[in-house]
Amino acid sequence: MRIAIASDHAAYALKQALIPWLAGQGHDVSDLGTHGPESVDYPDFGAALAAAIADGSAERGIALCGSGIGISIAANRNPACRCALVSEPLSAELARRHNDANAIAIGARLTGEDMARACITAFLTTAFEGGRHQHRVDKLGAAPLEGIPA
Repeated sequence: MRIAIASDHAAYALKQALIPWLAGQGHDVSDLGTHGPESVDYPDFGAALAAAIADGSAERGIALCGSGIGISIAANRNPACRCALVSEPLSAELARRHNDANAIAIGARLTGEDMARACITAFLTTAFEGGRHQHRVDKLGAAPLEGIPA
């Protein structure tokens, strides 16, 4: 699978630990930065991850920052990206199964490396259920969302 991964400085160490693990499982991993522990702005990296999803260069994305919140908000500004903030495997599984999430966000200050790996494994191995969930997912890519004033 083609996976894009991006982080800010707060999650740099976690990103560096996850990349060889993902590559060791046979995934093609694109490291979108940051490339060091110096302070950076998470919106830049969330946008880069979403762009990789939108242009098809990545099938899935992993977004990392201190809490996971900021980078998930940034990624979700792109309507092609459905980034779910997860903290344990069940939320990662449901994000795929019910919401067809194509990216997940994890907070490096809140989630340890082993739990991050468990979340990523659930995310990458779960299929979208479709069916009753499909029309809801279709609405997520519409602009503006139906029934919500622009």
